[in-house]
Amino acid sequence: MKVFKGLAIGALAFSLVACQQGAGPKQNIGTVGGAVLGGLAGSTVGGGSGRLWATGAGVLLGALVGSEIGKSLDRADQQYMADRTQYALESAPSGQAVEWRNPDSGHYGTVTPQKAYQDNGSYCREYTQTVNVGGKSERAYGTACRQPDGSWQIVNQ
Repeated sequence: MKVFKGLAIGALAFSLVACQQGAGPKQNIGTVGGAVLGGLAGSTVGGGSGRLWATGAGVLLGALVGSEIGKSLDRADQQYMADRTQYALESAPSGQAVEWRNPDSGHYGTVTPQKAYQDNGSYCREYTQTVNVGGKSERAYGTACRQPDGSWQIVNQ
């Protein structure tokens, strides 16, 4: 009976992952892990049909919590990229690529700023960005302008 419950919880967890479009691998792992742990916790509550309902609720709640935790981990890639983009725009010579890498996910990329220019009293720089995720590389172009507090704000991508 326990094996059947485990298989049912696992099947429900994988079906929840299939419903998430655009989710990263960490978010999918978080969803499955949360669903399994939530289902196991729910299966210890009550008895009979009440236990079945508690297991189902545990799977759903665990999947939601796990998904959010996994999504925030994917934000680590974005933070590495944002930090290095700020550095590149502030300090890197024109045409010099500045690399970023998330050692946890293995994702990486570069930011290559161009020569600074003035636009309506603000210093701005165009830049090229590459992002490599799962063996696929994407390239983007944008412009950022220095704000009064010294940070750089992306004005278009």
